[in-house]
Amino acid sequence: PRAGGSGMKRFIGDVLVPRATTVALWLWVAFNIILILWVGLQSLKSANEVWSSPFALPASPQWQNYSSAWVAGQFSLAALNSVVITCLGATLIVALAAPAAYALARSTRRVAGPMASYFAIGLSIPLQTLAIPIVVARLELHTFMVDWVTGWWDDRITLLLFDVVLSLPFSVFVLYGYFRSLPVEIEEAAEMDGAGPVATLVRVVMPVARPALTTVFVLNLIGLWNEILLVLLIAPAPGQRTLPGALINFYSTMQYSSNWGGLFAGIVTLVYPMVVLYLWLGRRIIEGMTAGIGK
Repeated sequence: PRAGGSGMKRFIGDVLVPRATTVALWLWVAFNIILILWVGLQSLKSANEVWSSPFALPASPQWQNYSSAWVAGQFSLAALNSVVITCLGATLIVALAAPAAYALARSTRRVAGPMASYFAIGLSIPLQTLAIPIVVARLELHTFMVDWVTGWWDDRITLLLFDVVLSLPFSVFVLYGYFRSLPVEIEEAAEMDGAGPVATLVRVVMPVARPALTTVFVLNLIGLWNEILLVLLIAPAPGQRTLPGALINFYSTMQYSSNWGGLFAGIVTLVYPMVVLYLWLGRRIIEGMTAGIGK
């Protein structure tokens, strides 16, 4: 009986559970792929087709849905805001997180470990709990800059600042683990050649850490592109919205226009670029995430 019981446990643990997990993951992947393709098909249908035949192919592709969404949803300026804020924000995050993570990884002081733990704790704070402080800080910063410094202020700059600050804990945490996995010998060799700390970081460590830097950059790019709560809290004005904010505003007009094909076209405009980016760099992202963990 004991042998039979242990054999059954071994079968469940070694065969049944891994296979069930694999099947569940593939079902989840298939569901997401079908959902993405379904949204793309809906974007080429008229409003009547969206409701009358949601799972059929479009009778006649309505490519004008994209132009109507672009105009009615005011996506032109929103797309420009998204591209600028996303690219600039991801670049600033990597530029700030890399030196901070490297300093913590190579520091021999006792405070280095606790400081790295504080960055990890920052990952567990929900953004929703910071909604009121964020709004207050945004109003105070706007008033201070207008009344005391420049005489003007654009809340898109505030949005960029909060995007960078709130993304630093994750970025520093990931890069910290990767930098700790790098051998110290490469830095010692650079030091023997006369390179200082900054030159060692820029010319030696950063090229070696390119997989992790690429991972952090792309993940932040995707996160900032899809960010909506901060946009609603900080930059709700029509001229300051990013694409997610413009899409939500476009959806709120559906009760008047019923332009459902245009709405799905707007979803495609927002979602598909990040899907393509992830398909292009997905393997590098996984390599960068697992390299530091594996070591």
